Amino acid sequence: MPMAFINGVRLHYHVEGRGIPLIFIHPPLLNQEIFNYQKAQLADAYKIITFDIRGHGLSEASPAPVTYPLVVEDMRQLLEHLDVREAVVCGYSTGGGIALEAMLAHPQTFTGGVLISTMPEASDWYLKSRIRVSSGLSRIRGKRLLGGLVGWGNADMSLTFNNLYKGAVEGDSRNIRQYYDYSLTYSCTDQLSSIEQPVLLLYGEEDVSFHRYARLLEARLPNRDLIFIEKASHQLPTKAPRTMNRIVEQWVSRRFGGAVRKPDRQPFRAAEEVVAVHGGDGNIAQRMETPHQL
Repeated sequence: MPMAFINGVRLHYHVEGRGIPLIFIHPPLLNQEIFNYQKAQLADAYKIITFDIRGHGLSEASPAPVTYPLVVEDMRQLLEHLDVREAVVCGYSTGGGIALEAMLAHPQTFTGGVLISTMPEASDWYLKSRIRVSSGLSRIRGKRLLGGLVGWGNADMSLTFNNLYKGAVEGDSRNIRQYYDYSLTYSCTDQLSSIEQPVLLLYGEEDVSFHRYARLLEARLPNRDLIFIEKASHQLPTKAPRTMNRIVEQWVSRRFGGAVRKPDRQPFRAAEEVVAVHGGDGNIAQRMETPHQL
């Protein structure tokens, strides 16, 4: 159980594999267990770095309120602790907002991004209501109920659920609530055009409520590739891991080759099984089928 004193708190982290570093960021309540499939399936090609955000999982509770800039600084110092100078930052769901903030704040460190089912702001009433309900449950000591609901929603089997639930209930309710609350007000939409790093946008074709954010990011980010995974919903890391990980591996290889320093700015096309589809604005997105066996 690796622990390190980072930016004033003890953070629980895990490093697996060698190669281009990929650092993964989880959403509120959950912890790094959500990326177990990524650790198992991508470590043959890359250095996979996961960690529990302060106040989540086994990381120490934070005396300071949990904000995106604070977590970004934790990440930067964790990479420094690991002697990693550059990394591709990968954020899932709300964690994608932190990934965007990281690329804005430290473009020399976070030299590319993978955004998984994410958004640059919470601007629709449905998403806002879900975040408010989750924040409220953590406020009234409903962490176990919330952990069960979120764990079940992200689980593909009982073992995954048990791991996610255990990580959720180990976290600090106050810090979890702070993470949810910050997500309600955060927006970097007006700054997206200044992110020059290559970014991969991954969404489930059935995650219809998040397609507005996929199109928003596609329209505002100057150097991005958008892929919708067929027959997949929001929970790509656990419910479509083989397809997601194959796309990530192909994209990182295509964009960065053997070094993070020199990204390729050419548009990305994933393998032969990808079918190009045209968005309403005329831009080309991509869709990939999810294998029946995962």
